[in-house]
Amino acid sequence: MAPLPTVPAADTSLSYMVEGMDCANCVQKVERLMATLPGAAEVKTSFARQTLDLHLNETQTSRAALEGHLRSLGYQPTLLHSAGPEQAVPLSPAPVPRPWFATAQGRLVLASGALLAAAWALSFAAPAWETAGFIAATLLGTWPLARAAWASARLGDLFSINLLVTLAALGAVAIGEAAEGAVVVFFFAIGELLEGVAAGRAREGIRALAALTPRTAQLVTSEGVREVPAETVRVGQIVQVVPGARMPVDGTVLSGLSSADESQVTGESIPVLKEAGAAVYAGSINGDGVLTVRAEREAHDNTLARILHLVEEAEASRAPTARLIERFSRVYTPGVVLVSALVAVVPPLLGAAWSEWLYRGLSLLLIGCPCALVLSVPAAITSGLSAGARRGLLVKGGAALEKLGTVKTVAFDKTGTLTVGTPQVTRLRTLSGTDDETLRLAAAIETGSAHPLGRAIVAEAARRGLQVPTAQDARALPGRAVSAVVEGRALSVASPRHAAELAPLAADLTREIEALEGQGQTVVLLLDGTAPLALLALRDEPRPDAQAAVSRLRALGVQPLMLTGDNARTGQAIASGLGLAVQAGLLPEDKLRAVQTLREQGGVAFVGDGINDAPALAQADVGVAMGGGTDVALDTADAALLRGRVSGAADLIELSRAVLGNIRVNVAIALGLKAAFLVTTLLGITNLWMAVLADTGATALVTANALRLLRWAPRARRDQW
Repeated sequence: MAPLPTVPAADTSLSYMVEGMDCANCVQKVERLMATLPGAAEVKTSFARQTLDLHLNETQTSRAALEGHLRSLGYQPTLLHSAGPEQAVPLSPAPVPRPWFATAQGRLVLASGALLAAAWALSFAAPAWETAGFIAATLLGTWPLARAAWASARLGDLFSINLLVTLAALGAVAIGEAAEGAVVVFFFAIGELLEGVAAGRAREGIRALAALTPRTAQLVTSEGVREVPAETVRVGQIVQVVPGARMPVDGTVLSGLSSADESQVTGESIPVLKEAGAAVYAGSINGDGVLTVRAEREAHDNTLARILHLVEEAEASRAPTARLIERFSRVYTPGVVLVSALVAVVPPLLGAAWSEWLYRGLSLLLIGCPCALVLSVPAAITSGLSAGARRGLLVKGGAALEKLGTVKTVAFDKTGTLTVGTPQVTRLRTLSGTDDETLRLAAAIETGSAHPLGRAIVAEAARRGLQVPTAQDARALPGRAVSAVVEGRALSVASPRHAAELAPLAADLTREIEALEGQGQTVVLLLDGTAPLALLALRDEPRPDAQAAVSRLRALGVQPLMLTGDNARTGQAIASGLGLAVQAGLLPEDKLRAVQTLREQGGVAFVGDGINDAPALAQADVGVAMGGGTDVALDTADAALLRGRVSGAADLIELSRAVLGNIRVNVAIALGLKAAFLVTTLLGITNLWMAVLADTGATALVTANALRLLRWAPRARRDQW
C-alpha cells in the first residue's frame, strides 16, 4: 500500500522591526542568515523601514530560534505582526525610533566609554591595577564584537569588520597594549553608532511620508457622516474633508471648492485648486473649503503607499558602483588580514623586533577596515533617494539613479508628457448624421479609455449633456484605433493614417485633415466599418514648464527629443515651439526601435505616461513615468515624476549627478585616508588608537558628506532663492 502523502505544515507570516539594520551590509547579513534557516521562505527586507518579513515553518525553525540568530548578529528584533492560517493579528505600528543612547549600539558606546574611563581613573587611584583595568575594559567591550564575528563566520562571512577589530583589540592585549585596545573598541563603537545615526537621518523623510495619511476618515453614508478608520474606506465610497484636514484617500472631488497643499506628497510647492472632477492625494492638506471626495484607491494602493513601495523596491536594485565595491571588499578584507600577518611576521623572522612589528601589523589591520569604503556608495544612494522622494522624484534603485547622470539623450512622449494631457475638442465635422449623434457614438467607444484624446471626446459629450450608449467588445490597437460594437454597429475611432490603410479617404477630407494638423491639432475619424462618419480635431497645449525644461536639459549637455505617435504636422507644430527635434507618426514598436537606436549612440532616458509608452520605457536605459500617467507606465518605469512636471526630467539628472559626485568624494576620502595612514603605519608613526580613529574618522566624513544630499534641491529652485 502506498504511503499517504505528507501534508506540509502551515507557515506563519511574520513581520519584524530589526533594530541595528542600518546599512546595506547589515541587510545582506540578515538575508544570508535567512537563507540558512530551514523553513524560512518569501523573505523580504526593507532598509528604509528596518523591517524583515517572511513566512516561517515553525516545525523546522522556531520563532525563538530565528530571533536568537538575529540577536547573535547584533540586531534586536521586535515582532510587529504574526498571522497563521487559522488567525491573523493586525499589523501593529512600528515602535517609535529611540534616541541613540537607548539603542543597543548606543548602550555599547556608553558601556565602552564608561569602562575606558574607569580604567583610566584606576591608573591614578591604583596604578598597580591599571593594566588589569584596561584589559577588562578591552575584553568586555570586545565581547559583543567577537560574538557577532563568530555569527558572521558561521554564515560564511569569515573576514567581517567585527573580526578585524576583535583581532586588533585582543592582539593589543597580547602584546601589552591593553590601554590602546580599549580605545580601539571605544572608537569603533562610535563609528558604528554614527553609521546608524546617518541611516536614521536618511530614513526620516520616508518615515514622515508614511505618517502623512490620517488614521480616520469622515465617511458619508445614508445615515449621515461618521468617523471610520481610513484603511477601511473602499473604492467608490464617499468621504468628507473639512478645512485643514488631511485627505484620507486618493480620490476625485465630487463637490466643493478649495485648495490643497500637496508639497509633502508630490513636492508641488504651490497650493493646487480643487473643484469637482479634480484628483486629490491621500496625505495632502485641504485648504479653506469643505470637499466631498469619492475614493478611487484603497489605503494599501494610494499614492503614499505606492511611494513607499517604490522606495523599498529601490533597495533591491543596488548601484553598479556599490556592487563593484562589494565585490572588491570580499577580496580586499582577506587581503588586509594577509598583509597584516606578513607585516607582523616577516620582519621579525628577518631579525627585527617582534613587539614592534606585531604592533604595526595590528595597526594595519585596523587601517584596512573597509567600513568607510563599503559605506561610501550606499550612504550617498540612500540620501539621494530620500531627497528625491521628498521632492516628488521617485527612483526605483541605485542602478537607475547612477544611469540618469550619464544619459546623453532624453526622449519625450508628446501627449500627457510634453503637453498638458487634457486636450479639448476644437472641431467636429459630421460627414453622415448629426453632430450630437456622431459625438455620442464616438464617446461610447472611448468610455473608459485612459488615453487623453479619448477622455476629451467623452468630456465633450458630457458637456453637451448627451446620453452615451453602452459599448461592447471594446478593443484597442495602440497608436491606430479603438473599436467597439455600439447599438449593433461595428464602429471605431481611428487615426487618419489607419483609416487610409483601411480605405482611401476623399481628397477634400484629406486636405482638411492636413490643414488642421498643420495648425498643431490632432485629428481622429469616427468610422463605421471603413466609412468615415465624422472628423474630430483636438488640441493639447504644451505644459507651462516644457520649454524651460528643454533649455535646462541642453544646458546640462543632454539632447532632448520628442517621440510621438501623432502625425508629423502636429508633432512638428508642438516641437518647433519648444525648440526640440521630433520623430512623429510612431507606433509603439517604432518608438521601441527609436529608443534602441538612441541607446547605441549613448545612454537614453525615455519620459512617457501612456500604455503605449510601456515598451519604450522598459527598453530605455532609464524609463521615467509622469506621475499622472497610467499604472502600466508607472510599473514599467525606473523612475516617476509625482509633480507631473516635465522639468522633473532635468531635476532627476541633476540629482543623479549630485549623487555621483558625492560618491566620488566619498571613495576619495576612504581610500585617501587609508593610503596616508598605511604609509605612516609602515614608518612606525601611527599607533593603534590613531589607526582606528582614522577608520572612524573616514566613516564620519563619508557619512557627513552623504547627509549633505538630504538638503539637495534642483538648481532651478536654488536660483529662485
